[in-house]
This record gives sequence, structure tokens and C-alpha cells, in this order.
Amino acid sequence: MLKIAENVYGIRTGISNVMIVTGLGPIKQDYVLIDAGIPFCGSYLQKELNKIVGEKAPLAIILTHGHFDHIGAIGHLFKSWNVPIYAHEQELPYLQGKKTYDPPHPFRIKGLLSFLSPFYPRDGIVITQNIIPLKTDEPIPHLDGWQMIHTPGHTEGHISVFRKSDRLLLAGDAIITVKQESLFAVLLQKKELHGPPAYFTPNRAKAKQSIIKLAAYKPEILYSGHGKPIKGSALDAGLQTLISQYEWEMEDAPTFS
Repeated sequence: MLKIAENVYGIRTGISNVMIVTGLGPIKQDYVLIDAGIPFCGSYLQKELNKIVGEKAPLAIILTHGHFDHIGAIGHLFKSWNVPIYAHEQELPYLQGKKTYDPPHPFRIKGLLSFLSPFYPRDGIVITQNIIPLKTDEPIPHLDGWQMIHTPGHTEGHISVFRKSDRLLLAGDAIITVKQESLFAVLLQKKELHGPPAYFTPNRAKAKQSIIKLAAYKPEILYSGHGKPIKGSALDAGLQTLISQYEWEMEDAPTFS
């Protein structure tokens, strides 16, 4: 468990992070969960949550997107909590078993985790209850003072969330702070800015536009789905470098409808 900023915590579950926003509700004792970690992490996640918020259920679970390493504990948690699950409307088909994510690109950026990507699950989870669509530019339920930003590229309905009061950006996988293609970098948690994992990003052109969109918010603190938090001048310089160096293969960049 890691404190990211005021009322915001992170929990690492293997290769991905879960975010907790606390201090919500009329008496500031409620919270929401953002993402749900890797498969089979449910018991661990609840144990870590107990250290932060006790045994109470969240007001909601908000999903940045539906990849396997961000929805892994949904089934376990849903058995314990009858709470709403929010995701962008364009991500819902992947969360309801209607669509399957595109095949991976294991050789786009080399690394052991890239080479293993054909073995990662890419079937859409089937959530039939309590799933509620979020629409672009609409407020996020329960998160007063936060803004949802539609950041497609990694997936069609990927979102990031931004808190204006301290310019905290929870970027999901739109921008990450570790080279996720490399097992060595992931094990060491070497802190550096990268675009979303290349092996699971079908539209790199849109991914770059999402990075540019997020940089325009001039975040002071960034925490993402993979890696450690980064802030201040290192974040600003890293974003500029990432934008200038990020490239993509247009033939692998279909236009999302």
C-alpha cells in the first residue's frame, strides 16, 4: 500500500496497480476503487484495503478499461460487495462478453512480457449486473472535484481521471511509469514514462493523441496502472520526452468507430 496524495492510495497487485480514493460522502468516510488488479488477487486486495478503509464496501468500482490485469478481482469482490461498476460506454462490450480485445503484437517492442503476451487472456469478462456506462465529459459519480478524460488507443473506452485541486492524474494505462514490455524493468520498478503496453495497444496513433491530451492538463503528480508515482519537474520533462519520441506503425493503427 502506498499513499499517492491526499486521500489517494495505491496497491500493487503483481504487474498492475489499483487506486483508492477516500474521503468521500457526506461525512468523508467513504471511498471508491479504481480498477481491480490481476486475476486471483481478490483476497490480497481486500486485506490491503482493510488497512486503509476497514472492511466497508466502496461506493463503487470504476474501471479505466477491461484488460485482464485491471479486472482480475471483479468476480471475487462482487461476491462481497453489491456495488455499481462504472466503465466508459465504449468499453462496455468488452465487459459484457460481446467483444474480444484484438490479438497482441508480441514483437512491436521487445521484452519477455511482450513475447508472452499471446498467452494473456483477452476475452471480455461478462458482467451482467450493476454495470453502468460513463459518457465522455460527464461527471464521475461519487468523485466530486475529479474529471473523467476519455483516453483511447490502448482500448476504445479507456479513461483516465484528473483532480484539479492538486493536479493529480490517475492515468490508467494511457501513460505508465515503467517499461511494461520488460520483465526486468517491471521487477525493478524502474521509474520512467512510457506509453501504454505496446503489445496490447492496437491504435498507437490514438494512444499518442491521448498522451498529448493528458499532458495538456499539466499534471503535478501522475500514478498509473503500472509503475510508481512520479511528480514535479521529472514528470513534466518526462512527458515532453515521451511525446517527442513516441512512434507508431500506421498500418497497425485502425480507426476506432
